[in-house]
Amino acid sequence: MKWTLSGFRVALSLLAILGAGLAGCSSEDSPPETPSHESVSVTFDVAVPAYTPCGATVTVIGNDPALGGGKAPGLALTRDADGHYRGSVMLPARKVVRYNFVLVQPDAQEPIASHTYTVEDRGSAELQWTVSSWSVGADESKTPITFQVAVPSDTPAESEIWISGNQPELGTWNGAGMKLTKASSGNSYWTCVDFAKGTNLEFKVTRGSWATVEKDTEGREIDNHLHAVTAPAQVQVQVGSWADLGPVNPQPDTLTGNIQYHDIDGSSVGLKNRKLIVWLPPQYEAETNRQFPVLYMHDGQNLMNAKTAAFGVEWGVDETAQRLVEAKQMEPIIIVGVYNTDDRIPEYTQAPDPVRGGGKADDYGRLIVEIVKPLIDSTYRTKPDAQYTGVAGSSLGGLVSMYFGLTHSSTFTRLGVVSPSVWWANKDIVTRVNNLAAKPALRIWLDIGTNEDASAAESQQTVDDTRELRDALVTKGWVLENDLKYFEAEGARHNEAAWAARTEQILEFLYPSVP
Repeated sequence: MKWTLSGFRVALSLLAILGAGLAGCSSEDSPPETPSHESVSVTFDVAVPAYTPCGATVTVIGNDPALGGGKAPGLALTRDADGHYRGSVMLPARKVVRYNFVLVQPDAQEPIASHTYTVEDRGSAELQWTVSSWSVGADESKTPITFQVAVPSDTPAESEIWISGNQPELGTWNGAGMKLTKASSGNSYWTCVDFAKGTNLEFKVTRGSWATVEKDTEGREIDNHLHAVTAPAQVQVQVGSWADLGPVNPQPDTLTGNIQYHDIDGSSVGLKNRKLIVWLPPQYEAETNRQFPVLYMHDGQNLMNAKTAAFGVEWGVDETAQRLVEAKQMEPIIIVGVYNTDDRIPEYTQAPDPVRGGGKADDYGRLIVEIVKPLIDSTYRTKPDAQYTGVAGSSLGGLVSMYFGLTHSSTFTRLGVVSPSVWWANKDIVTRVNNLAAKPALRIWLDIGTNEDASAAESQQTVDDTRELRDALVTKGWVLENDLKYFEAEGARHNEAAWAARTEQILEFLYPSVP
């Protein structure tokens, strides 16, 4: 193509026109420049395999100093309620970052050489990633369970939320157990706990004590939450209401017969104050010259009244005794329930356990022998001698009843050893029986349920422990079906309902009817 003079002049004119137009554009008409940042807040949001242990830490190790400069520990991420691990760090804008996700305790990595990310030149960024697996497999001995608890809107803002249940990790029904973490939004709390596979969980939610235990939306008692640990899972709970808050719908008293109450000051023996509940037999008011044997029972608030029972289920001792006495199937007796306190574990244990402490049973024994029994003997028409006096309880209450028979046989000779915690302190109670120099004159009811623990293996161990106690007693001279009754309740759990189901047999054996 050849340019003519006239064509060149036209081209110059067009350029001049365009130049004038460009010169007339203001800066406001131009697209804004992207601001430049020296550093950027980068958030890592990492989903991990379901089998990742609750106690494990996930870290990010990368080539920036904020990520450890390629070395541990790097950036530690925090586990959230949804099971993701999250954390933020400041990284240089426009830097190419290479990093890995690393699991600590157990130590493992994801099966990827590394991630690469060029830090975007803006105020913040979020990197989401799902780790498909770790370089180590699942720990078959432990299974992570995440608890997610939604609480009512009237829950006080400063509340601590706890799970109390049947496992040591959950406090073994101490009213608190495992404290939950408040979720980042909403009225919800959570925690993650590793349990052995095969564990059967039972639990309730509290705000730190049984006085604040969860209820349903109408303020009524609820059953324990149940979960069988077979695989990693999320257990969701909606709390309807709290025992100490609305709605107020108190459970009615469920008392039968002539019931009396007393307040006990335990300070003289270094223990807390508590109540007594006393059941008097039907003959007490009519036969004014008659004296009656006395059975002292532990966990008094759980024995006769569902309104005061820790789990809303009572033993039904009052109804059962009333029926048996009226039918002349047992001797008329006075039954004294000694309330427990939040020091139940130390008071009901005769020796310290290496893990759980305890060992104040001697002080508790003094409370009953030196304070409670003299009050009962001076207030009611009792047969105060040891041959008429018994002591009974379940679980640790069964353990301490056996112990009082060995150490206070001059006070108690009839023992109700119900689902005893024989395992306590390396089976210390069996050792004490084996070391007896002479057999005291005790009439003993000993029993155990075959399904009392969290797994079939643990339940069998509990039965085996109780059989070991039985055999030790037989070796020392007790005779089965004579002064020792041993009973295994098939399928029975470790709870008030199970003990209520065999209360009749216990009372009939300890206080058989007299001609």
